[in-house]
Amino acid sequence: MNKYVERLYNGVIKENPTLILLLGMCPTLAVSTRAMNGIGMGLSTTAVLILSNLVISLLRKTIPDEVRLPAYIVIVASLVTVTELLIEAYLPSLYEALGIYIPLIVVNCIILGRAEAYANKHTPLLSVMDGIGMGIGFTLALTVAGLIREMLGNGTAFGLQLLPKGIDPIGIFVQPPGAFLVIAFIIAIMNAIGIKTRQRKLVDGGCDGLCAGCTSKCDREASAK
Repeated sequence: MNKYVERLYNGVIKENPTLILLLGMCPTLAVSTRAMNGIGMGLSTTAVLILSNLVISLLRKTIPDEVRLPAYIVIVASLVTVTELLIEAYLPSLYEALGIYIPLIVVNCIILGRAEAYANKHTPLLSVMDGIGMGIGFTLALTVAGLIREMLGNGTAFGLQLLPKGIDPIGIFVQPPGAFLVIAFIIAIMNAIGIKTRQRKLVDGGCDGLCAGCTSKCDREASAK
């Protein structure tokens, strides 16, 4: 598989930040009450992911290791501020719906995690593709979770009424516990249909979860050969 396409596939399926790595759960639980909110938060995070990965990759040989994380936070905070101002100016209804969770993108572990784990070690183009893949995966997870919660909790889909009058929706699904239930259900389906994630392959291969130990063992085996 082409390495650029692989970055997209990893972000959407193999290493989906929400459904596989379980990162960014705070906005996932808070804003995925409606499908449109999920799309808005996902696309906002995607824009920040792409730009932050690009900038950090370009500066990876310039930023000293001693101030690496503070530098990342400054870069991400600047990009989030621009994104927040644009949403407030052109999408005021979305801005009201997302509220405090837009500035909290600064400390979203997906952003900082990809900066540290990938953009800091790879070329700008690969880092951009990684940001696109992770962003699409995050957006899809939020949208699907938001759509299910909206349908069950409000009886609507993208704001359109689905349930006929007289049938009450299940209110718990627009509360945080409903988000846990929906995400658990989606993950269970992924496991049931056998989607081969990296974590699943490690388990199937007999990994005991001790990643450092696994790495050391692999290194020893490679050196012995």
